[in-house]
Amino acid sequence: MNLLTLDNLFLLLTGLVAIYLLWRFWGRYSARKGVYDVYYMMAFLVLLVSGLLLIFLGYGILGTPFVLTVASLIPLGLSMGIVEQYFPSWKKAYQWFALLGFLAIAATSFGGLELLRKIAVPLFHSVAGLVIFLGPFLAKGAPKGFYWAGVGGALIGLGGIALAFLSAGSQLLFFSQSFVLAILAPLLLLMSLAFAWGFVKDIQA
Repeated sequence: MNLLTLDNLFLLLTGLVAIYLLWRFWGRYSARKGVYDVYYMMAFLVLLVSGLLLIFLGYGILGTPFVLTVASLIPLGLSMGIVEQYFPSWKKAYQWFALLGFLAIAATSFGGLELLRKIAVPLFHSVAGLVIFLGPFLAKGAPKGFYWAGVGGALIGLGGIALAFLSAGSQLLFFSQSFVLAILAPLLLLMSLAFAWGFVKDIQA
C-alpha cells in the first residue's frame, strides 16, 4: 500500500491542524472549564482518528456502520459546542436532538435498517451542518473572525451531507461517489484550516 499519495498528504495535514486545535481547546478548558471545549475536543479528536484510519485503511471504510456512526461525532461535537457556548437557551433541546440523532444513526447502521438510515443520516447531518454554518455568523458577542468557523461549517456540511446521501444509497445533485471521494481529502484540509482560523480567534478573545 502506497501511503505517500496526495490525498494522504492532505489527510496528514488535516490531522496536524486537528492536533493543534486540540492543544488550544485543552488550554482554554484548563483555564475556564467550559463544557463547550469538551465538545470541540471530541469533534477534532474524532477527525484526527478518522483521518488516520483513511490513510491506513482507505476510503472503503466510509460505508461501514462503525465509521458512519463514529464520524457523526464530528458534526455532533461541533454543533453542540456552538450551541452550548453561544446559544445556551437552546442547549437542552439541541442536546436531545443530537442524542436521538446519534442513537438513530447507530441503531439503523448496525441494525441494517436501510429505509430508516436513509432518513436519519441526511437529516442529522443537515441540521448539525446548518448549526455549525449559521451559528458563528449569528452568535452574539462572538469575536471578529469567528465567522471563519461558519465557513468551515459550510465545507463540512457540504461534504458530510454528500457522504450521508451516498451512504444512504442515493446521490446529492452532482456529488457522485467518485467526485466526493476525489475532493474529500482537500475539502477536509480546507475545512480544518477554516475552523482553526475561526476557533483560534474565539480562544484568543
